[in-house]
Amino acid sequence: MRLKGKRVAMLVSDLYQELEYWYPYYRMQEEGAEVMAVGPEAAQYKSKLGYPAKADLAAATARAQEFDAVIIPGGYAPDIMRRNHDLVEFVRKMAQTGKVVAAICHGPWMLCSAKVVNGKRVTSFEAIRDDLVHAGATWVDESVVRDWNIITSRVPGDLPDFVREIVAALVAP
Repeated sequence: MRLKGKRVAMLVSDLYQELEYWYPYYRMQEEGAEVMAVGPEAAQYKSKLGYPAKADLAAATARAQEFDAVIIPGGYAPDIMRRNHDLVEFVRKMAQTGKVVAAICHGPWMLCSAKVVNGKRVTSFEAIRDDLVHAGATWVDESVVRDWNIITSRVPGDLPDFVREIVAALVAP
């Protein structure tokens, strides 16, 4: 229960990657965090394989000051999410206020749109490497990369490293 008293936002939208959403979602709960799903609207969304996830909050009502971290799963959802101004602003405010901002696979697309990777060392699924480099980041091929409050990871196989790093960042004083 190392995260008791912490609040974590999990971003969700249609076509999210199942493991990259549910693995951190349940691990954060296991550690004692309160986890809230945040989507474009407070609605139900389907994963790439049709698995449902319900957003507890619409992005327009989510307040960065009420959360300690945000986790952005991959899949095709980040390409949909980054078209929503409120979701992008939520991620930007989380990053700018020093909150933990974690993104895996295609999730770092949101970091590009939020303009929070310039000068940062990051990783991602290889297909969006150029997007991150063009946004000013230094891309590396590692299972997890932490640059101050920004934590990034590549693929579902990296989830254990990714989640360990998120927990460590939230436990640190």
